[in-house]
Amino acid sequence: MSLKEQIKIDIKEAMRAKENAKRDTLRNIQAAIKQIEVDERKELTDEEVEKILLKYAKQREDALTQFKEAGRDDLVAKEEAELVLVKSYLPEPLEDAELESILKEIINSVGASSMADIGKVMGAAKTAIGSRADGGRINQAVKKLLS
Repeated sequence: MSLKEQIKIDIKEAMRAKENAKRDTLRNIQAAIKQIEVDERKELTDEEVEKILLKYAKQREDALTQFKEAGRDDLVAKEEAELVLVKSYLPEPLEDAELESILKEIINSVGASSMADIGKVMGAAKTAIGSRADGGRINQAVKKLLS
């Protein structure tokens, strides 16, 4: 079953269970998926849906930070709940040791030796790792390995 279908099923289940927060969050995600499908006139793959979920999770994290700074505890709880729900659809993130191991292989395969080669490594790493680690975390690990 595709990720898109799973989200659709979970929306129905949330409606039956009267879980409004879960239903609304999943509907927002589904709307983002449909928007891109309409704009690009194509069916999205699971990898593309994962990218949308990552973007949505990043937005929730940013909002969470801002609400914490503003002292809005009511909105902090809402954002945390949404973030947990979104992350449940994403693959397990890589451990630091696994990430470094994969990046070392990529650095060797592209022949990177200095910080000037970071672009080549990042491109290959994004393709190989996908949504199992975010770009900032990959970038930090690559910088550490190349320096």
